[in-house]
Amino acid sequence: MHFNFGSIASLLLLFSLPCFYYCKQSSQRYYFPKLQWIKRRTLLFSWEMWLKFLIFSLLVLALAKPFLYESKVSPHKKGRDLILALDASGSMGQSGFDTQAHFRSKYESAIHLATEFIKKRQDDNMGIVIFGTFAYTSSPLTYDLNALSYLLQMTNVGIAGESTAIGDALMQALRSLSYGQAKNKAIILITDGYHNAGSTAPKEAVRQAIAKDVTIYTIGLGKKSDYDIALLQTIAKKTGGKSYEANDADSLAQIYEEINLLEPSNIRSERYRKQQLLIFLPLILVLLVLWFWRPVRQRRSV
Repeated sequence: MHFNFGSIASLLLLFSLPCFYYCKQSSQRYYFPKLQWIKRRTLLFSWEMWLKFLIFSLLVLALAKPFLYESKVSPHKKGRDLILALDASGSMGQSGFDTQAHFRSKYESAIHLATEFIKKRQDDNMGIVIFGTFAYTSSPLTYDLNALSYLLQMTNVGIAGESTAIGDALMQALRSLSYGQAKNKAIILITDGYHNAGSTAPKEAVRQAIAKDVTIYTIGLGKKSDYDIALLQTIAKKTGGKSYEANDADSLAQIYEEINLLEPSNIRSERYRKQQLLIFLPLILVLLVLWFWRPVRQRRSV
């Protein structure tokens, strides 16, 4: 069992407790013929003052909504295995792709939007493949999406060479997906060039993707003449995916939104809580204190 507060900010009211002692209170005047009859004591030694402290503290505690809960983490994830295969060849260093940040390179824009896409995947097991002249796995499949975004930021243009090995990129993505256990598997391939390097033909990679029931979404960046639009459309069509054309950063952002809808990520639900509110406990204690205090005050006033 664990303990927590539903409104922990309410506990800040406890800082007003000193007001019970320092703030001026209305008082009645009493006249004594002899000063010796007046008891010398401060409010801090008055049991009534401490009862006021107690009652106020209990009311603040109730306002903070204390509760007990049981926390259980499920080992079963409900998302899908998803690999982001990103082109890091030399042409991705060109600027002007983002109209809002003209000097930002095409690769930097792709990284920024991919990071935003990753944040929305929630329960997916995601990985990253970077490719150029060759392809490598920058991050294996992981549920730690914060770490995934961090690793994505550590990559840069030319890190995998200047050419474009689309076939090798798909094969490397399929290898990474082979370690996942999800029923649904998908690859998002992002490139701005033609297949001109690597040891694997895109046709062979597509054949294996079909055999493994892996859906491939392709995104071409820049002008249509910059990349092999026919190849990207063929890859997507044969694997049950969809091919997109992004001529600027805004259209790439819209494409990510559409893929997010086509490949929905389940709501994260690995943590279950059986809550038990404890609000009534401090309130009951307040009532008990007032119930005992009232007759005492009545006898003193007689």
